[in-house]
Amino acid sequence: MDDETRLIRAGSTPPKLVKTVGPPIQKGSTVLLPSAAALYDDDNHVTYGRQGLAAQAALQEALATLEGAVGVALYPSGLAAMAGALLAVLKTGDEVLVSDAIYKPTRRFCDLVLKRFGVKTTYYPPDLDAETLVKGASDAVRLILLESPGSLTFEMVDQSRVAELARERGILTASDNTWGAGYLYKPLHHGVDISIQALTKYVGGHSDVFMGSAAARDPALVRKLDEGVLHLGWAVSQDDAYQMLRGLRTLPTRLERHGASALKLAHWLKARPEVAEIYHPALPGAPGHELFARDFRGGCGLFAFALKPAPEAAVNAFLDALTLFGLGFSWGGFESLAISCDPQLHTRTFKRDYGGPLIRLHVGLENADDLIADLTRGLAAYAADAA
Repeated sequence: MDDETRLIRAGSTPPKLVKTVGPPIQKGSTVLLPSAAALYDDDNHVTYGRQGLAAQAALQEALATLEGAVGVALYPSGLAAMAGALLAVLKTGDEVLVSDAIYKPTRRFCDLVLKRFGVKTTYYPPDLDAETLVKGASDAVRLILLESPGSLTFEMVDQSRVAELARERGILTASDNTWGAGYLYKPLHHGVDISIQALTKYVGGHSDVFMGSAAARDPALVRKLDEGVLHLGWAVSQDDAYQMLRGLRTLPTRLERHGASALKLAHWLKARPEVAEIYHPALPGAPGHELFARDFRGGCGLFAFALKPAPEAAVNAFLDALTLFGLGFSWGGFESLAISCDPQLHTRTFKRDYGGPLIRLHVGLENADDLIADLTRGLAAYAADAA
């Protein structure tokens, strides 16, 4: 053979790979099949690299173990996972009940995309009891979408009871479980049909890679999720899947530190004169704590607190005085973050008084006492501007 041909054929996949602690990263769109019969045997062979190779398969296996799932679908972002799961089970004429505390981008998807395809979205109060929620569902309701604790305001809902009652009526349930990360809370173990995560956050853990997942126990639902990924052309890269798997290895250790530091800060904030209320279900006495103590194995680093009433300028002064807490919307990484929540609450259907301006913190892996010192500076600026 000529050099042109030999250079194309040389250096192909070795017949035997050495074993490492992580999966191999295979970069390829083309998959070479072992026989002519295998070319169209989609049930037994991966025929195209977009379907996922070694790293993706290893991540799916690990996530299935974490979630207690039969199968896990991977998506290029957390929002894609939410959109993919909803599109997999909803059709024109269906109605979906959605927690009013749902993650804002999910709300946009429901209001702007599902609506165009004839799917009705009805929002319900995030702390509505299970009996009232399910009893009030119309005959068109196909799915109840839960998020507990709720985004920004951290309302708790009895997901086990909702799932039980919904199943009696033939209604599916899905949970955005990014806060619980599949480790602190396991929706599938509590009867929820689909567990959805923004892996970008705690599973990735380093604020540098995007991905989402949807897990299910029912093989028929797993197939619907997989088919949705296939038909819509979604894919995650091998490198990103490897990074997610690497983050998953240290998830319990990191969550323990996030949770302990967040609880320490919540206790400290509760005693501050500038603070009106703490919204952290892991804190004894906080709203939803009894349900949290029953179902969760621990808390993560994300919670909120309300400052006593003051002008918006004081809220901005508080945030601008922080040096260790960055000002950013994502969370779940090693770094601490803070945002003001009130501008996002205006879009909610069921509005309530949280006691004052609402601040959300993500408590990272920094020393908790250093973070308390940073909050002390912020609160001093708040008090000075509020005076």
